[in-house]
Parts: sequence; C-alpha cells; structure tokens
Amino acid sequence: MPRTTRRNTKPEPFWRDLIAHCRASGQTVAAFCSAHRVSQATFYSWRHRLATREAAPAPPAPTFAPVRVIPDLTADVLLPTGLIVRVAVGADPAAVARLVAALGGAPC
Repeated sequence: MPRTTRRNTKPEPFWRDLIAHCRASGQTVAAFCSAHRVSQATFYSWRHRLATREAAPAPPAPTFAPVRVIPDLTADVLLPTGLIVRVAVGADPAAVARLVAALGGAPC
C-alpha cells in the first residue's frame, strides 16, 4: 500500500473524523481502510487511543480552603545591635523598655 509523503501535523482531528466517517459508512473496517488508503493497524490504534481518552474521567477541579486574614497588629523595634524585636502594639511600654535593655539596646 503506497504511503503519502506529506505528514498530517494535527493527526487527532483527522483520525476522529475518519473513524466517524467509517462508522457512518456501514463498511467493514478492512473495506473502509482499503478505500481510503490507510493502514488497518493504524486505524485500530487510533480508534483505541481515542476511545481511551474519551473514557478517562476528567481530573477534579481544584478546590480552595477558606482563609481568614487577620491583620498584623505588631510593631518592629530595631535595636542598635541590628536585632529586630517584634512586639504587639498593645504591649506594656515599660515591659518593652525592660526587654530592649535586657537585649543590649539603649533604653527607650
């Protein structure tokens, strides 16, 4: 059986159409393939490949977990040593001053 030298760059649509045309023709696969000059083995291979793709379930859509954003109510204190201390905005100023002094920073 002679082969064409030009290769189809989109084979899936070609084979989908050809298989549908074969089903509608009422011919046997052998007679149809002979009339359309295609290999029976390739026809069966594509028919199986496309049937497998159609039978495969679609992957489930991604789901997202609900998220609640809580504002960050903190302040950063940069010490002369380069250390950063993050404290709550409502923290006791005297406690923050003791913390800064204990970490080696200048008193507030």
